[in-house]
Amino acid sequence: MAKLEDIVNYLDEQLNISEIPDYSGALNGLQLHSAGPIEKVTSAVDAALPVIREAVEMGSDLLIVHHGLFWAGAQRIEGALYEKLKLAMEAEMAIYSCHIPLDVHPQFGNNILLAKAIGLSNGSDFLEWQGIRTGLRFNVDMQRACLLEKIVDAVGGPVHLAPGGPLTVKNIGLVTGGAGSQVATAAAAGIDTFITGEGQHHTYTLAEELGVNLIYAGHYATETFGVKALAAHLAEEFGTAHTFIDHPTGL
Repeated sequence: MAKLEDIVNYLDEQLNISEIPDYSGALNGLQLHSAGPIEKVTSAVDAALPVIREAVEMGSDLLIVHHGLFWAGAQRIEGALYEKLKLAMEAEMAIYSCHIPLDVHPQFGNNILLAKAIGLSNGSDFLEWQGIRTGLRFNVDMQRACLLEKIVDAVGGPVHLAPGGPLTVKNIGLVTGGAGSQVATAAAAGIDTFITGEGQHHTYTLAEELGVNLIYAGHYATETFGVKALAAHLAEEFGTAHTFIDHPTGL
């Protein structure tokens, strides 16, 4: 049986938690300790109350999430937060969260795994933020309609297109999650087609004006890849069972 400390140390090192910047509320790494051994790992995109309930019901010892418990920063332990912590602590279930370090990871990252699912390869780093690059870019020669079909297949659901760019795609930028506000930066970098999860209303018309195909494939849907891959890897390294809890938001 695996020890929580060994798994946490392994994940922190593999994901380079201490070196990669993030939003302060992300609080990457172990968010809730437990005393017991780790036999069953569950993974999910969000540390939402329904997810924690399901993980506890499944007998999970460790829940790995992309969006953790503490995005609001310091707060009163009441309401849903109290209920989440109470459920997890009574069940001796640890919670580990990893946001941007998981997005950008070259093996388990949401970016690289979504790209592979679409059929994109040989990407280069793209879109600088706080001294790191948070996305990937690809040189291709592909019809936009074909690319859309591949994305739909990859995320298992509909995507939304702002068709501001060319029908023949040459330069793709990809950033999972909610990077729609970066469409102008992508255009300035020579991107003609920008794939992300979601963004604000005005980005549709902005993409039209910038001559960019802006493709929203869903914040949730583009970020299921990393936690699944990470949990599966832990199963190989530490001999744990693993299950993905699917709790889509539709956004």
